[in-house]
Amino acid sequence: MNAHILASSAYSGATVPTRTDRGAEYDAFARCTRALASAQSGTGGYAVLARALSDNRRLWNVLAADVSGDGNRLPPALRAGIFYLAEFTRHHSRRVLAGEADLAALIDINTTVMRGLRGQEREE
Repeated sequence: MNAHILASSAYSGATVPTRTDRGAEYDAFARCTRALASAQSGTGGYAVLARALSDNRRLWNVLAADVSGDGNRLPPALRAGIFYLAEFTRHHSRRVLAGEADLAALIDINTTVMRGLRGQEREE
């Protein structure tokens, strides 16, 4: 391979599409939601449940920290709503681990957020 061909291929267009922030957020929610659904099915036992809840809480903690920052440009009402959902997720996750609640609410919240990130209306 000569230098011209090498240089040409090195600076040609990227073959991997660039992900948007919304796309990255959607992917994170999709991974967490799949893990929660898998844990809900009962396969893998308590360790799988604890891991899925931990990953989901970590995602919501990142979102809560982001909307709490002064530089966040989302509307105040949306920021407050996201922060509330992060708090709910933390509290509900504890209840799930204690056997006092199930995963359905967390899966529903994540699915609704995913629809919003894709620009879809909630289907009733």
